[in-house]
Amino acid sequence: MHLAYPVVLAALLFSVGVYGVLARRNAVLVLMSVELMLNAVNLNLVAFDTWLRDSLHAGQALTLFTITVAAAEIGLGLAIVLLLFRARGTADIDRATALGDPAEPLAEETPAGAEALKGQAAV
Repeated sequence: MHLAYPVVLAALLFSVGVYGVLARRNAVLVLMSVELMLNAVNLNLVAFDTWLRDSLHAGQALTLFTITVAAAEIGLGLAIVLLLFRARGTADIDRATALGDPAEPLAEETPAGAEALKGQAAV
């Protein structure tokens, strides 16, 4: 089998993962996109290990470490997402960037010049 097939598939998987990280606002979908990128790396590691006919199978050993890191990452990531959902009521990443008390309104909900505009409208 040619090396180009798994490398192109891994590039497509990685590209879909990058798009998911950059375009999605839901934290769970972002974590799934990160998993897609890690799986693309795993596919490349195994493909190059097979292509080079490595007697130590270093690519497959590194894949096991990558799978372990991915499992730890998804465990911690889902715990953070659950805490975020409990505190804010949403898993939206844009709303999670405002640190502080969840009871306080976000800056985008109350514009900075809203009070000044109210004063001008009353005059």
